[in-house]
Amino acid sequence: MQLRREGAGSALVDPIALDGDLAVLGDALRGVEWVLHAASQDLPCLAEVGMRPDALFDTELAGRLAGYPRVGLGPLAERLLGVRLRKGYGAADWSTRPFPDDWLVYAALDVELLVAMRDLLAVDLERQGKAEWARQEFEAVRLAGPPPRRAEPWRRTSGMHKVRRPRQLAVVRALWESRDELAESRDVAPGRLLPDAAIVDAALREPADKDALTELPVFRGSRQRRLADRWWRAVRTGRGLPADELPDPSPAGDGPPPVNRWADKDPDAAARLTAARAHLAALAEQWDTPVENLLQPDLVRRLCWTPPAPADAEAVDAFLTTGGARPWQRELALDGLVAALAETAPAPADPPAVRNGTPGNGSDEDPEGTRRSPRRRRRRSTSAGGTPAQVGTVTPVFSDPET
Repeated sequence: MQLRREGAGSALVDPIALDGDLAVLGDALRGVEWVLHAASQDLPCLAEVGMRPDALFDTELAGRLAGYPRVGLGPLAERLLGVRLRKGYGAADWSTRPFPDDWLVYAALDVELLVAMRDLLAVDLERQGKAEWARQEFEAVRLAGPPPRRAEPWRRTSGMHKVRRPRQLAVVRALWESRDELAESRDVAPGRLLPDAAIVDAALREPADKDALTELPVFRGSRQRRLADRWWRAVRTGRGLPADELPDPSPAGDGPPPVNRWADKDPDAAARLTAARAHLAALAEQWDTPVENLLQPDLVRRLCWTPPAPADAEAVDAFLTTGGARPWQRELALDGLVAALAETAPAPADPPAVRNGTPGNGSDEDPEGTRRSPRRRRRRSTSAGGTPAQVGTVTPVFSDPET
């Protein structure tokens, strides 16, 4: 853990050497503002060792609100202070003890410039009229607590979209759970024990025995061969489950369906979402702030899929409040969202009339009563220049991983 305080310099503290209890250090920092970068990643870990801030400033989040295009610690330090931070050990195994000297220098640089960056960011936020936005966002992050544990976290395995069959899914689950148990006992990141790609590969290739498993990429390495018995037991466990215990290939989610299905399932909801996104995109451009920081995309989708009834300003504001939207977000977006919820899909066009000998008689006979064979004619839409026009293409308003 890296700390820096004006007048005291920088310090590095090893929680492992202190049995993971830093409550006494947390007590010493009561009543002062903590400056962190991407605080939502660090606060749950700090809480585990007894450290919780009374006030917070998040430099990464401040950079987003200020509209900076790159908000990593290095790019922000270079933009604000003209300093290039040393790189090279971000992917190192930090469970190693003792740390080499150059690792210690690298770790200390993470906090060496944070206070100076915080002061410059605060000035810029004030200049842009976003200081109150930032205060509310920092407080929301400080009080958020750890995210709830997912019901089936193994479904987040990278590459899961390739796995379709229930018994293959069971192998992924068994390997993931075995890896997670081992990682917790060793206090290391699960991906360092076995990459997600190797789990998916083992499920798809369906090796016949342990020897076949150890011939697969990654599993043939010396470290994986030492764990081959463990991984093979997991594979056999997944394969041997009875049918009623296999994972559901398409589990029901707790939210709306994927956005690309909305037009078929509920055209009015699709129209509402299109209007809401256009409104938020315009606000994002006006305020030079990422649209996902104006309002969480998941909350926007939920609002448009199941809006309150009636969808007036009071009801929509209550919906957003329950979903965690901050006061500044609701004030900025509310009117446009209420208008978006009134949108409906255009009525489908009437089908073209069928030409018959006798209008409306539904036959294919000409006036003389002679039956004619219908002719199919291929039509091509063309642009003004004579080239085929692109039909039905939708330009996204903004990027969203659910689209």
